[in-house]
Order: sequence, then C-alpha cells, then structure tokens
Amino acid sequence: MSDATYDVLGVGNAIVDIIAQADEAFLEKHGMPKGGMALIDEAQAHAIYADMGAAIEASGGSAGNTIAGVASYGGKAAFIGKVKQDTFGEIFKHDLTSLGVTFATPAATDGPATARCLVLVTSDAQRTMNTHLGACVNLTPDDIDADLVAASAITYLEGYLFDPPAAKEAFRKASTIARGAGRKVALTLSDSFCVHRYKDEFKALIDQHVDILFANDDEIEALYGNRDIAAAANDLASKIDVVAITLGSQGSLIASGEGRYEIPASPIDELVDTTGAGDLYAAGVLYGLSRHLPFAECGRLGSIAASEVIQHYGARPQVALAELA
Repeated sequence: MSDATYDVLGVGNAIVDIIAQADEAFLEKHGMPKGGMALIDEAQAHAIYADMGAAIEASGGSAGNTIAGVASYGGKAAFIGKVKQDTFGEIFKHDLTSLGVTFATPAATDGPATARCLVLVTSDAQRTMNTHLGACVNLTPDDIDADLVAASAITYLEGYLFDPPAAKEAFRKASTIARGAGRKVALTLSDSFCVHRYKDEFKALIDQHVDILFANDDEIEALYGNRDIAAAANDLASKIDVVAITLGSQGSLIASGEGRYEIPASPIDELVDTTGAGDLYAAGVLYGLSRHLPFAECGRLGSIAASEVIQHYGARPQVALAELA
C-alpha cells in the first residue's frame, strides 16, 4: 500500500450538521428517542430547525468526519459523496477541501437539497440526530471515481449510506475496484438500526468485500443477536483482516488473525458531546493501518482522536491530531 497516492478514501453521506443544546422536554415534544438517529423529510427538518435554540453549523457526515480526522493526523485523504449546488453544498465542500482533502464529486444541479443533520445534545452529552438525507441518496456507481479508488490504500465505506439500491451498487463497485488494485476495503456499520434493516446484506458485504470492519457493541449485538463481544470479534477476525469494536468509556477492542488487543479510552477533562466519537476513532485506526503501524498503536491513535472530539461541540477535530499523538 506504500505506493498509494492517498492513505484513505471515504465514501459516504455528505451532510452539514446543525448542532444545538436541548433538554429532555424538547426531545419528548418532537417524539425523539434520546440517543437515536431518525430519518426525517424536508418539512420535518424545517419544523425542528425553527424550534431549535442557537446552533452551530459544521460539515459532518460519518465518513466525512473520519476523513477529516485522517487529514488532521497528516494523512492524505479523499472523499466521494453527493451534495447539491447550493449554500450547504458549498459549505460542505469548503470545509473538507480546506483540510487538504480531495473532494471532486460533481454537485447535483437539480433534485433535493444538500443533506443536513439536526443534532440535539442533552446535558449528559448524548446526541440525538434527525437527518434529512436530501442529495445524499442520489449517489450512484457513476460517482465512483475508479482512478481515485485505485490510488487509495484504504477505501472506507459508510454504513449509513447503505440504503438506496444505487448506493449499494456504488459500494460494490468501489470495493471491487479497490481489491482489484490490491487495496483494502473498510466498512463502518454506523448504527444498529442500519444493521437491523440490512443484517443479511451487511454479512454478505463483510464476507465478500470487506477487509477492515468498525462497529460498536450495539451494532455487534444487532449483527450477531447477542452481546458476546469476544466471540463476535473472534468470528470476524477469522474472516477478515481486522475488526475494531468500540466500547464507549471502556475503550475498544481490535482483533485480527494475529491476536486481540484491548485499547483503553484516552482520558478527558470534560465530556461535552459524543457526536463523532466513533468516526474519529476510525480515523486514527485507519491512519495507523495505512502507515502499517502496530495494531495497539492504531488503537491508541483512535482513542486520542475520539477523546479530542467528545470534549467540544462538533464532530471534527478542533486541534491538529498529529500534535496530540
């Protein structure tokens, strides 16, 4: 992988996050299960936004956050995702390219607006997300740049995007090109609701197309039907190169054919907002893997990145992760 132009290429939803503090009553009023992620239509997005307090607008999207983290570590990164030619689309592109990330997916000139995620953060730092996918869902296999995939050491696929049939085909196209070029394919399961909806398809994707898997304990339970994390890790490690499972404040577990590595969580001063914790953990691990670092060191970089992002609002680093490492 040393001859790759890019360390990591992300393929995912291009979303602008709108983040505000909220109390339990706000969530109840709008029928939001705390800590969940719901898909909403444009009318719901306008209604919730109108009722929100002062907000921070920042480019997000799970894979986009991960790619921003890779760049913050000093990695060469690229992104494929669909925006519309509108204000939020320009914000997303500016925020990502300002980090040195290559983002050249053509913007849509018609159809739904650029996606946005309304993130409500309660006093216990839990985030409740309401996502209007908009232009995201129109990513197609035609948007997969074969040269870009072949030039990337690792292509990282975002589970949240695994819904529209065209996006599934885009995933398969990207993974086929990557593996044909001798590269690696990584997948994040993204959310347990995604796994429950597409369990069999995710299992097939993992078996046939994936080398590196990211998940949290809830997603592993959804995939296997139980919470025996160690057994799941062993099973996955017998099928793919690497599996990384995040365990919240308990740290994480990385398993491969070489063994299992328990990674402690990095200490923090204050928990502010858990948005992006898993995304940034993946950034550290992917950066380490692209540089052939030992698994324990990859996990340490993941923990450092996750701990930085949960100490402030927003899902992208506010300081250079390379300096923290």
